[in-house]
Amino acid sequence: MKGLALILLFLISACTQKPNTSEVFATSEGAIQGYDPVAYFTDSKPVKGTSEYAYSYLDQSWYFASEEHLEMFEANPEKYIPQFGGFCAYGMSRGYKAETDPDAWTIVEGKLYLNYNLEVRETWNANQGEFINKANANWPTVRASEFN
Repeated sequence: MKGLALILLFLISACTQKPNTSEVFATSEGAIQGYDPVAYFTDSKPVKGTSEYAYSYLDQSWYFASEEHLEMFEANPEKYIPQFGGFCAYGMSRGYKAETDPDAWTIVEGKLYLNYNLEVRETWNANQGEFINKANANWPTVRASEFN
């Protein structure tokens, strides 16, 4: 009987949960897994942010490695937010949202792009222009879609 009760509780919970339609890739660690988006530009590497330097934007918590990075973001968030809300740029070029690996990143013409993993980034890098065009075309439709 306890097993049945647990199954029913799970089903009720699953059916009443709001779908995740966020425009930003976020985990329990925050937007883009708690990494500092400014650091990609200033440090040329992914740097984990801290809760000491947090900022709420687009319904997500963004974390920064320093007060300076936080202030830079506050002054111009659109400059630092990864394209497609931090979802995989290659996945977006194919019409879907996918999670990203903080180490699989590229800056193209002053814009930050994240990818699912390093292997996908290699594919992405082989034909960035085409993938960016396709992703840009898909984003208006996909941005509000559900992400699991």
